[in-house]
Amino acid sequence: MIRIPGLIDVHVHLRDPGQTEKEDFFTGSLAALAGGFTTILDMPNNKTPITTIEALKEKQRIASEKIVCDVGFYFGSLGENLEDFKVVQDKVMGLKIYLNQTTGNYIIDEKVFKKICEAWPKGKPILLHAEADVIEQMIEIAEQAEQRIHICHISSETEFQTIIKAKNKGYKVTCGVTPHHLFLTQDDEKKLGPFGMMKPSLKSKKDVDFIWKNLNYVDVIESDHAPHTIEEKNSDKPPFGVPGLETTLPLLLTTVSENKLSINRMIELCYENPKKIFKVKTDENTFVEIDEKEEYIIDNKKLFTKCGWSPFAGRKVKGRVKKVFIRGRKVFENDKLLVGPGFGKYVTSTLL
Repeated sequence: MIRIPGLIDVHVHLRDPGQTEKEDFFTGSLAALAGGFTTILDMPNNKTPITTIEALKEKQRIASEKIVCDVGFYFGSLGENLEDFKVVQDKVMGLKIYLNQTTGNYIIDEKVFKKICEAWPKGKPILLHAEADVIEQMIEIAEQAEQRIHICHISSETEFQTIIKAKNKGYKVTCGVTPHHLFLTQDDEKKLGPFGMMKPSLKSKKDVDFIWKNLNYVDVIESDHAPHTIEEKNSDKPPFGVPGLETTLPLLLTTVSENKLSINRMIELCYENPKKIFKVKTDENTFVEIDEKEEYIIDNKKLFTKCGWSPFAGRKVKGRVKKVFIRGRKVFENDKLLVGPGFGKYVTSTLL
């Protein structure tokens, strides 16, 4: 048995409110516990986007009645709510901006992004969904505005090289990578069909190898947990996204057992850096106990996420979460939840 801090996933989509047939705050936070995550940060591209103070308050209210781990939220913007930024900054973990197509299609252009960068108060990061065609320009706009940015789910060598150059210049930029962009390629998408469709898309083995080779430039591993129902995925127009809260840790622990990744570096990517970058308040009595030697097959039928599937189903992994403690209380043990809905807390981050 090994003990690690309760992990922090800075990028999840729990779909609540508005699309709770895919996931809700209870099932999503339970999936987080099963995956060793005690704090998760939820994105704003709900069916009704979280771009108003009222929508944020309502989301917080709903979450407070359902969550079984700690949850924080991001604010969103299409450039029309700049006057709300100062009001919400102490209530959210950062601001999320979409510069390419993804779920919800809440896309802005560079002119709007420049206005947002100038209006968002310094202190908490702006998170970007920015792929290869726009990433360099957006990094420069943010740097000119002296904004701290976090680029989500890097997936290609081209994107990553641009970020590495910015980091080496001393720009205030951090980045995250998902397990699906570390462990799957375009070849897997051919086998998975719609269950391998995501934004950004899966890339070549060359891209994946480049990310692994330069993993020292990656700041966080983020699941981008994006559940959709099996029926939706099998439809004529399958949505983009895959779940990941329950599979991130076992995939990483397997690489630890293969000496591809150290346990200390894994903790840095999934706890220490998320805590530092997003100023997440943590508790020394929040931790996870893991049997690092237990081997098992990822099984769709044993997942807690409401969507009930994983692109990693059938994969053999090594390392299983056995117990989870939050603030000294045992909340999860041997696949059983030990607390009721509403146990988790709504978290905000401290300002720099």
